Amino acid sequence: MFNYKRYTVGFLGMLAAFASCKVPELMQVSENRSVPEAYMDKGDTTNMSAIQWRTFFTDRNLVTLIDTALKNNQELRITMQEIELARNEIRLRQGPLQPTVGARLGVGVEKVGRYTSQGAGDKSTEIEPGKEVPDALTDITAALYANWEVDIWKKLRNAKKAAITRYFSTVEGRNFAVTNLVAEVATSYYELLALDNQLMIVRQNIELQKNALGIVKVQKEASRVTELAVQKFQAEVLKSQSLEFDLLQRIKETENRINFLSGRYPREIPRDTTTLFSLVPATVNSGIPSQLLSARPDIKQAELELAAAKLDVKVARAEFYPSFGISAALGFQAFKPTYLVKFPESVLYSLAGDLAGPLVNRNAIQAEFYSANARQLQAMYNYERTILNAYMEVSTQLSKISNLEKSYNLKSRQVDALSTSISIANDLFKSSRADYFEVLMTQRDALESKLELVETKKEQLIAVVNIYRDLGGGWQ
Repeated sequence: MFNYKRYTVGFLGMLAAFASCKVPELMQVSENRSVPEAYMDKGDTTNMSAIQWRTFFTDRNLVTLIDTALKNNQELRITMQEIELARNEIRLRQGPLQPTVGARLGVGVEKVGRYTSQGAGDKSTEIEPGKEVPDALTDITAALYANWEVDIWKKLRNAKKAAITRYFSTVEGRNFAVTNLVAEVATSYYELLALDNQLMIVRQNIELQKNALGIVKVQKEASRVTELAVQKFQAEVLKSQSLEFDLLQRIKETENRINFLSGRYPREIPRDTTTLFSLVPATVNSGIPSQLLSARPDIKQAELELAAAKLDVKVARAEFYPSFGISAALGFQAFKPTYLVKFPESVLYSLAGDLAGPLVNRNAIQAEFYSANARQLQAMYNYERTILNAYMEVSTQLSKISNLEKSYNLKSRQVDALSTSISIANDLFKSSRADYFEVLMTQRDALESKLELVETKKEQLIAVVNIYRDLGGGWQ
């Protein structure tokens, strides 16, 4: 029901009561953006994060896989819906800032007691000469109404700003997800190439061991070695054959992981297995640590979450202050349809201003304020932790790249030496100048060194992918 010609005015005494209520002070939280000046004693000032992943990766098969993953990956699609939810939250917070206007059309009937003030008044009222007012009166209303809360303390505006800040935070979260997805696909692809090369090495070694086994059998027939030597060589062949199937299983698992990241069912991954050792790790330009603040999406996301948490505290604090609302209505009301259009008798209007706020028992508001403060501290610590983690990741990967390069050079020389020693050991064995145990150990050491060389090459490529990701690249 509408209240005709109603106008409410706030009292100065109520304002004084509100002013006397103690409001908690805002906690001052500063954003600690300090980072070391450099990662190592020597460094460059240009960060490689600005390089797009299509340019950074030179393998066409890998570029195609990454492109497919960015289009089909389900986790990335879920992140996109989080962005849409944040965008809708902005619309939700925009609504209270503007007046709410609506229309209302109502019909009702009411019969009041004759011996009441309203009943006596209705009977004494003469609408038309010679006609009494009916006992049961119909109430027909057609009106427009509006409500608006005046944002005195910027509570609504700060809530909208917090929603906008969180929207940008979800965008950075999407960028961070893209960075990780690109790095994960590239890492899995290099692992697949390494497994292919290790499988090829094992199969070559099996053939070599079978040839050695044949020689040992001939030597046994000539009574130059015993059955023990034959069984030892046979065991090595069986061990290598078992390793072959282990590698085949790992290849299948890696292919399925890449297909899962690409959002598709299992299929063979196109790749050139001979390109692993021809791939040259990209030159790393680490830049300076302060560039991480603008390059890494996770740092920007944490910074935006901290800004939104600060705004949430201001919104929670504004709940302690009174809110001022204005409501108004304008329309027509009568008990008969024919009277509804009579002007000005059937016109109704109302205008009200309400000042309302908490005076006592404000525990719920205080609890929300302290919770907002706690969430702000959480956001601050998370921001600091994210910066520290980013610096540590880059520092670790830079050291790893340097050490892997030295290790790869030494392992290459080791492989060359052991590969030469295999033929020497075989020749010595044929001339009875070396026993079968020396041949076995030489073959085993050569196999392990070749497999380790492939593993080191893979780690080199993955380390460069990781430093590219840790510097904030891959999402552009």
